[in-house]
Amino acid sequence: LQPGMRPRPRPALPPRMQHCRISDQETNGKKSAASPNDFSDPVYKEIAMTNGYINRMTRDELRSKLAEFKLETRGVKDVLKKRLKNYYKKQKLMQKEPINRDSCYDYICVVDFEATCEEGNPREFVHEIIEFPIVLLNTHTLKIEDTFQQYVKPEINPKLSNFCISLTGITQDIVDKAETFTQVLQNVIEWMRQRELGTKYSYSMLTDGSWDMSKFLNTQCRISRIKYPSFAKKWINIRKSYGNFYKVPRNQTKLTMMLENLGMNYDGRPHSGLDDSKNIARIAIRMLQDGCELRVNERMHAGQLMTVSSLAPLEGAPAPQMPRYRN
Repeated sequence: LQPGMRPRPRPALPPRMQHCRISDQETNGKKSAASPNDFSDPVYKEIAMTNGYINRMTRDELRSKLAEFKLETRGVKDVLKKRLKNYYKKQKLMQKEPINRDSCYDYICVVDFEATCEEGNPREFVHEIIEFPIVLLNTHTLKIEDTFQQYVKPEINPKLSNFCISLTGITQDIVDKAETFTQVLQNVIEWMRQRELGTKYSYSMLTDGSWDMSKFLNTQCRISRIKYPSFAKKWINIRKSYGNFYKVPRNQTKLTMMLENLGMNYDGRPHSGLDDSKNIARIAIRMLQDGCELRVNERMHAGQLMTVSSLAPLEGAPAPQMPRYRN
């Protein structure tokens, strides 16, 4: 990549099909000999020089170099630069020492609830979940492996507003025939258990923003008089991950804008919970391909939303269990 230098032969990428162990947290704290903090190593100086060269490349030059390495060439210029820098950095570090790929989640469960709403959403209006979708993303194959979707019957405001029907595409007839949230949650937990999440395979929940868990699920559990489920107490907020990874401001992390900046179009019907979840999963796949480490960055504690530090030990979500009823 450096001007005047002949490219070195690239080593083969290690297989991605290594499954992460649930007990990986036992290895936390062990420092690799190739720690990125050791900038005295010549390899990091070489990476820094190459980054400077990449920063000066035009968009056409970036796309040409990415195509040479058989990488995705779609996206805005900043995304292309980040993709090329991460690829080159990974190649150089692999030459120095194989990268430990055990510290990851086997699966990511993408969730994007749809809830009752009214035009303008008055402050006193209580949002109830009416669609519970999950998209199961295999982080080793980078494929959507399975999906779950069930509609939910609201209790407080059982009649949907015309605005809600128009926005979500969910009709009154659909929710009238649906099961209560408590039963749907039980179905979700059984679905996750059948896929051995939290037992054989490590996993994390992922959402587009904070509201799905901190607002919608939190409120719904109070309405349904059950405790907040333990498997959803920590999650990946992909908006934060995207903004931090691609170095873009928070106002550029809306779903359609993230897709556009990555060179993708929305696939499906906007505000369909399942379609939204699939598109969020597509963004997660592209970020993983670009070298982003998607990890938990938010959690619920005592009913409050809190940030999880990137230095916190990497832990998967627990095996899903039905929460107890509130006293």
